[in-house]
Amino acid sequence: MLVAAAVCPCPPLLVPEVASGAAPELDGLRAACLDAVAVLAAARPDRLVVLGPADSAGQGTHPQGTAGSFRDLGVDVDVRLGHGDPAGDRELPQSLAVAGWLLGRTDWAAAPVEGLGVGDTLEAGRCLDTGRELVAGDDRVALLVMGDGSACRTLKAPGYLDDRAEGFDAEAARALGAADTGALAALDAELAHELKAAGRAPWQILAGAGEGAGLKGELLHDDAPYGVGYFVATWS
Repeated sequence: MLVAAAVCPCPPLLVPEVASGAAPELDGLRAACLDAVAVLAAARPDRLVVLGPADSAGQGTHPQGTAGSFRDLGVDVDVRLGHGDPAGDRELPQSLAVAGWLLGRTDWAAAPVEGLGVGDTLEAGRCLDTGRELVAGDDRVALLVMGDGSACRTLKAPGYLDDRAEGFDAEAARALGAADTGALAALDAELAHELKAAGRAPWQILAGAGEGAGLKGELLHDDAPYGVGYFVATWS
């Protein structure tokens, strides 16, 4: 059963070494993410599942201890998914590497950790089924859900300006803050893809996991500093 969830964005810029001189601009976002992870620990889960968008190489499961890094961005920072020795030869996709960094900052030891890289094309029904499967059974499960909103909020955004982006992000932020599983399930996957909203599939997995859980949501952060929607929310 799902006992808590935290929703965080996954830009590598969350890692100060990656952001370099721009790091202070995201101090508020980092603080909100760390507060959200603390809510997960307070729920005393039996296991933590970390979800995040991934390309084909990073899709699928990643056991505790899987290593990741930001070396492809020119930064000598290595992370792991929870404690333990490195597991296997695969590296964490970037979204889960950011999650690993957040867990490392909080010295996560509340429960064993596993990761799941999610493809952008995973259709909504399969996302919902995946979420239900993750929390089936009697163990207490917490989810750390990584994913960004649209990348089309301004002219300088990665996806350029799209007038539909602000409305999409507003509804996603409202649904995440209200723990509204129905609204998350109803997000338009095609529109999300056009707006480069990488969080759509992980959010819909959360929707499946949260069905009937009776959790209350709180939106901790909602901003688009680089033309990309960044939301932080907790369900508890």
